[in-house]
Formats: sequence, structure tokens, C-alpha cells
Amino acid sequence: MKSVCIYCGSSSGNLAAFEQVAVALGRELVERDLQLVYGGGNIGLMGAVADAVMAAGGSVTGVIPSALMEKEVGHRGLTHLHIVDDMHERKAMMARLSDGFIAMPGGWGTLEEIFEALTWLQLDIHRKPCGVLNAAGYYDQLLAFLQHAHTSGFVKKAHHDMLIQSDDPGTLLEQMSAFKLP
Repeated sequence: MKSVCIYCGSSSGNLAAFEQVAVALGRELVERDLQLVYGGGNIGLMGAVADAVMAAGGSVTGVIPSALMEKEVGHRGLTHLHIVDDMHERKAMMARLSDGFIAMPGGWGTLEEIFEALTWLQLDIHRKPCGVLNAAGYYDQLLAFLQHAHTSGFVKKAHHDMLIQSDDPGTLLEQMSAFKLP
């Protein structure tokens, strides 16, 4: 892996642990010489992870729709900032620029993005690892539901096992680097 796409909230959430893990993940990316690709925002966890990578001397590529730039939520201090027409173009570009995908805590957009990346992996549209950084147990209930989807016969074991998970940024990146398709 040379670059990792991070999906995360444009909010910081209500626990300090969420922002702390964003900063820790940013530092881990730089220590492992991995470029950050993300949604280009300067607020919430998006801004925190980008700022952490930049502060540690790393490379950050943001991809943001022009409508969000107009709302002044675009990060202007990045290594590269691509301003695109819409969310579809944003997601496609982020996928092209990335060698793996991580979901940190976030809302609807974060969930939609990681599930799309997982679906593409399942369908062999790409062969890139997908993970969740389960900061402060944020994804515990979702992971339990995904297990339920598997045991209920809707997600095959091989596909269920494609989602890498950890509460530690370094461990997650190690697991992603070692990822092999089932």
C-alpha cells in the first residue's frame, strides 16, 4: 500500500477519543510512509486526520465537491486538493487514488462509502483492503449486526471476513498491509 483512503465524520463526535484516534491514525500513516486520501474537509475528524498527517510531514490528497468548497469547509492547506463536480466523482477519484480504505467514526456518508468499497471488493471491482477503526467501541453494534447478517445467510463467510477491524491504528494498518483475498 502506498495510499489509504480515510472515510470519517465532518463532525468530531462527542468523545475526545474519536479525535485522539484520528490524530494517532494520521501519525501512523506518516510513520509508514502512506499518503492520506480523504474527502478534503477542514472540519471534524476529517480535518483532524489531515492536520495530523500534515503536521508530521506527510502527504495529503483531498477530493471535495465544489458545493462544499463554496460552503468554506474545504481544507486549503493540503498537499493536493481536487475540486470535483459532485459526490459521485469524488468517490470515484478517491477510490482510484487509494490502495485501501478505512472507516473511522462518522455518519451516513462514512457508512455509505465503506459499504460501497466493501461491495466493490466482494464483486471483484477492486482488490483493496477495507477496514474499520473501531475507536472507543464506535462500531461495536454495527459489527454485531454484520455478524447477524452473516449468520442469517445474507453475507457469506468469505465476504464477512473481508472487513478488517481493530481499535488500534497501527494494528489495523498492519492487518491491511497483510490482506489477502479469501
